[in-house]
Amino acid sequence: MRILQKGLLLAFTLFFCLPLWAQSILDKKISLPGAEFNLERALEEIGKRAGIPIALSSSQLPAQAKVRFPSAEISVREALDISLQHTGLKYAYLNGQIIISKRAGKGKKATVSGYIRSAETNENLIGANIYSAHHQTGASSNAYGFYSFTLPADSLYLRYSYVGYQTHTVPLLLNGDTVINIYLSQLSLQEVEVLSSKMESPTQLSTTSRMEIPVERIEAMPAFFGEVDVLKSIQFLPGVQSGMEGSTALYVRGGGPDHNLILIDGVPVYNVSHLFGFFSVFNSDAINHVELYKGGFPARYGGRLSSVINVTTREGNNKSLKGEGSIGLISSKLTLEGPIKNEKTSFLVSARRTYLDALARPLISLATPHTMGYFFYDLNGKINHQFSHKDRLYLSAYLGNDKLRLKFNDVFAEGKRSSDDGLRWGNITSALRWNHIFSSKMFSNAILTYSSYDFSYFSILDQQILSGPYQSKTSSNDKYLSGIRDWSLRTEFEYFPSARHAIRFGGQATAHAFSPGASRHRQTSEQVTEIDTAFDGSTIHTSEFALYAEDDFSLTEQLKMNLGVHGSGYQTGPSFYTSLQPRLSLRYLLRPDFALKGSFVTMTQYIHLLTNSGIGLPTDLWVPATSRIKPQESRQWVAGLSKDIGPSLEVSLEGYYKSMNHVIEFAPATGFFEADTDWESNIISGKGESYGLEVLLQKKTGRLTGWAGYTLSKTDRQFASINKGKKFPYKYDRRHDVDLTLSYQLKPHIQISGNWVYGTGNAVSLPLQRYTSAFTLYNRYSREVYQYEGRNNFRMKPVHRMDLSISFSKQKKWGERKWIVSLYNAYSRMNPLYYTVSTDYSAGLAKKKFIQYSVFPIIPSLSYHFKF
Repeated sequence: MRILQKGLLLAFTLFFCLPLWAQSILDKKISLPGAEFNLERALEEIGKRAGIPIALSSSQLPAQAKVRFPSAEISVREALDISLQHTGLKYAYLNGQIIISKRAGKGKKATVSGYIRSAETNENLIGANIYSAHHQTGASSNAYGFYSFTLPADSLYLRYSYVGYQTHTVPLLLNGDTVINIYLSQLSLQEVEVLSSKMESPTQLSTTSRMEIPVERIEAMPAFFGEVDVLKSIQFLPGVQSGMEGSTALYVRGGGPDHNLILIDGVPVYNVSHLFGFFSVFNSDAINHVELYKGGFPARYGGRLSSVINVTTREGNNKSLKGEGSIGLISSKLTLEGPIKNEKTSFLVSARRTYLDALARPLISLATPHTMGYFFYDLNGKINHQFSHKDRLYLSAYLGNDKLRLKFNDVFAEGKRSSDDGLRWGNITSALRWNHIFSSKMFSNAILTYSSYDFSYFSILDQQILSGPYQSKTSSNDKYLSGIRDWSLRTEFEYFPSARHAIRFGGQATAHAFSPGASRHRQTSEQVTEIDTAFDGSTIHTSEFALYAEDDFSLTEQLKMNLGVHGSGYQTGPSFYTSLQPRLSLRYLLRPDFALKGSFVTMTQYIHLLTNSGIGLPTDLWVPATSRIKPQESRQWVAGLSKDIGPSLEVSLEGYYKSMNHVIEFAPATGFFEADTDWESNIISGKGESYGLEVLLQKKTGRLTGWAGYTLSKTDRQFASINKGKKFPYKYDRRHDVDLTLSYQLKPHIQISGNWVYGTGNAVSLPLQRYTSAFTLYNRYSREVYQYEGRNNFRMKPVHRMDLSISFSKQKKWGERKWIVSLYNAYSRMNPLYYTVSTDYSAGLAKKKFIQYSVFPIIPSLSYHFKF
């Protein structure tokens, strides 16, 4: 409470007392000599008598100007007015001194530009705010910390702010284009940030369905097995759902997992999961900024139907060598960063690895003849070099892999058998990026990227029959491979002609190489000649092109709009698809803190993901649009309201409707390993529809932060050959979804966090009747047949769960350490994962019933974090 009082007192002093003090200085009475002076001497006398420094350039002063002061006492203001009349000069009291400058011509404007960076690390701050209270307008830094702000030439104050950093105010006499690089200092735990309600908030932005998630918020959330996760944090937002409990899969506004454009440093990531979906590939220690779009997509994004998740990694501290890491129950990680050339070149390396294989192998070998090993790892790296204040080069890369291996040895009466099975899947991304500032109003970015995802499976079986009439020795070897590779070149330009316009335009060319799946079977034996077969091992090459232009502009003080168009083309075999996608988002201020928003977007997606949910392994296949398989398309309308409640609270309400065409699915009774037919023959396409209402309440500053969200939605699919051509609920259609996430700073070194979720159960297909086939009765063989009355005709039980965590931090001589204790599923709710039909013999009668299977009871975890 005492801290809050001090903060309010300081705010009052800054916003009210300083202007009054400046006014009293200018109104101070002084006596001046009655002699005639030249202008330079007259200004020196004013400064001397008033005790105020006067900043001026002698070359600006007209040599012939003469000044004579009256004999009576006059104010400093009056003395300056007398001195500067008819000279074309003006004065301003800024930062404890009087500044003399040329008077700007009527209507003259100038541009302030530069970078906004962290004072501690020199890293660029993305989305920082710049605001001029005098002109009631603001701007933001882009994805590389650069800003450009054009204003009328005048004396003014610019206020720079960023969440988690101290606000910095700069007095400025703006006569011409000026470069100002700002370095903001981080807030300490004891400080309370006081924000002006006039700062540009999300309510005032033109975009809809957009959210930024601070890394601090992600790291404060309760951890699953000691690992905080970016994608699981996003699942707590309205309109975003997970496929199943514990999974990192994302289903946004009725879309599928392939409908999300997930970028790391601008490069698409095609598989974002570790440990069969329970962790994502994003190491929070390497992340700088996370941005989510659920709708209202700016024209610069394309290629997916439902969402854009843009993850930017940190650039590295270019002032001193720093490090941080953690040790958890199943994994550890370490991050190192520092300068290569002081304040010019920096690096960052971040690594994470599990040790599940080391922990589980001894226990498994004691209990069974099996040997099993599983681990995953991530490696992030980044180097950036500043050639000049106009040019900067970045090289970033990500490498991640999962490996699972299971060995089995069995000895039986007739012989012995051994098997060796394994899975491997992983991503590689890399980007070479060049930033260039053409002028104070023009910023450019050229990017060369590479991305790949590979999946492989192998199975080796050796069997020997050593006794009996059928002695033999056989060996079989099965392999399965799939993957996708991208090479891309992209150019981006940002032009800021005035404070009312932010224009972006650019283009991209991408070469795709798809390996939809190659399977190989090899078998040898003593009696049979070697058999070697392979299916569908061809690589498909396609090309994708895009051009875009968008303008984020203000028509009036109340009406702001983002208008753009994204044009794309796709070459696949003999077919060439084109798409023109208009984008429109607008915001109308009913009051300064109350906005009406709306958007309309069209999206086209040229690649598809085939998912076989029955296998439970990462065998998803990325395949291209072809002459037979058309690109997916969507249209989305959004309307909403947004209201600021004081400086730290915001409430928003959004309704949306989305239609989708050419969404795909496997034809009934087909799958991945039935590869004796063309994969295109196993695919059917249809339609999708989703609509809903989302409510979000956010608190962004103070000791208590977090959000509460609610989603009411409905999502359907329709295919000609499924469910008799009738609409049916999408598997992840969820009527009600409630999310609550809070974090409370109990003391400067103790933080408590909690999440609670509730959701309608997933839609599944379960039989309502069963009977015995008449055909099999005549053959004295009984086979049960189940009757279904529609696709996804049954709802699982509702899902709800609470997670809790508490962290204890402490400053040490070498840095900071933190202990984090978490409870996943704190009241051990057994949420359904899937159902099976089983026979109950408990009452003496064979009765069929559904059996629910669950995975996660209460899971405690402990992790140790450190920074040095």
